[in-house]
Amino acid sequence: MISPRLSIFARLPEPGKVKTRLIPALGAEAATAVYEALLLHTLEVARSSTLDFEVRVTGGDPDAFRERFGSDLCVAPQGNGDLGARMTAVGPPSLIIGSDCPGLGVSILQSAAKALESHRIVLGPATDGGYYLIGLRDRMPWLFENMAWSTAEVFAETRRRSAERGIDPAILPELADIDTPEDLAQWPAFR
Repeated sequence: MISPRLSIFARLPEPGKVKTRLIPALGAEAATAVYEALLLHTLEVARSSTLDFEVRVTGGDPDAFRERFGSDLCVAPQGNGDLGARMTAVGPPSLIIGSDCPGLGVSILQSAAKALESHRIVLGPATDGGYYLIGLRDRMPWLFENMAWSTAEVFAETRRRSAERGIDPAILPELADIDTPEDLAQWPAFR
């Protein structure tokens, strides 16, 4: 099997446009600083993973992203539609992650890539009921269509849809995302 490509979904860090659930507690500038620290962590992990990777951006020009985070980055627009449509557009084999998981490490990414050798789907469950990583060996748009994103049911619904098709995903260790002030309190290094 061809090694999967890692696609990092990200936004250009701009005050008021990232980590909006942190803004009431921290202010727009501090919330943006948290987001940027998390994104830098994610990029460092990706660069160290030996996986081919790209950054899929929304809310900003790809050239501005490269200027800020490195001319070596392969940067492409996420495209149109909801999150599911944008994830469906990523060609397999792929690993798709966001940029707000402080516990993400090289070993997790390498384990996910290895799991795709024997599983059609790999999932990294997030403590909030979603997932921080999804890996796909082939196209599966049915995993993303009509999904109630940003809810505590995303991971369970993804498992249910997989089971309906007779697919048993590989499951990675559960990790936390930073979305709320309570999440951030667990990771003071990113504040």
